[in-house]
Amino acid sequence: MDTLELLRINLLSPAVLAFVLGIVATLVRSDLKIPDALYTTLSIYLLLAIGLKGGAALAQTPLAEFWKPALATLVLSVLTPLLSYVTLRRLGRFDVVNAAAIAAHYGSVSAVTFIAASTFVQAAQQPAEGYMPTLVALLEVPAIVIALLIARRSLGQGSLGEAVREIFAGKSVLLLMGGSVIGYLSGPEGLKQVAAVFVDPFRGVLVLFLLELGMVAAKRLRDLRKVGPFLIGFGLLMPLVQGALGVGLGSLAGMSVGGAMVLGTMAASASYIAAPAAVRIALPQANPSYYLTASLGITFPFNLTLGIPLYFALSRWLHGGS
Repeated sequence: MDTLELLRINLLSPAVLAFVLGIVATLVRSDLKIPDALYTTLSIYLLLAIGLKGGAALAQTPLAEFWKPALATLVLSVLTPLLSYVTLRRLGRFDVVNAAAIAAHYGSVSAVTFIAASTFVQAAQQPAEGYMPTLVALLEVPAIVIALLIARRSLGQGSLGEAVREIFAGKSVLLLMGGSVIGYLSGPEGLKQVAAVFVDPFRGVLVLFLLELGMVAAKRLRDLRKVGPFLIGFGLLMPLVQGALGVGLGSLAGMSVGGAMVLGTMAASASYIAAPAAVRIALPQANPSYYLTASLGITFPFNLTLGIPLYFALSRWLHGGS
């Protein structure tokens, strides 16, 4: 499957098209509206479901197989949000809240991009290690926590200890981490018991979630005129930097060509599932048109068309290939 086919499949997925529909609905001034209570329910559902699935994947992975890749992933979970935040603050001149909100997205993972990268390496006959879904779970939560913690601390909202307590007690992080613990303790068999609620309907709920986010983003698109050129450049260049960092750390951790490439793609991707839900709850004053357009409108299609082949070529080169 070539990159154009991957682009077609992913950009024509119901979730992405629902985001576009939300934008269109706002632009044509439709009376379409999702009640606030329903949106809150959808956010809770998505965060808990992601945590459950990540914890279940972690429960069936032997420690000896993945401790080095896991360590590399945790390093990435710290470096990527910090790198994005510093770039946005110093070069882009973004305020603290919006810089932290965007950094949370670029430190987190796009599940669809992860799936596309896994498909790519299989087609290239360089499949990734089986524990990759576990690394997705390890990269997801710390990056979001770090970005939100930066915002809390920079805004001077209480001491560091108070900020940490408030972030971990907040709905977004509590659901992600709590769901991961539940999924880990109950394991794959436990996940099967709730699969009818938290696995099978997941993509359908995501469609509704992105429909609302599309409407929210469209209402504030005019704000992009102030920082549009920089945000476009950031959305194209930051994936290359973080992708190269991920491929390099994955190779040093002993991962295969396909595994290091997929880890690099994870680092290069920007979340549009977990991060928007967490940011919307923890940083409601952040501008959705910034982080959603950057992650879903710029970085997402770039990774699918050009990023994935570039990360694969880099991984092959680092492993001694051409």
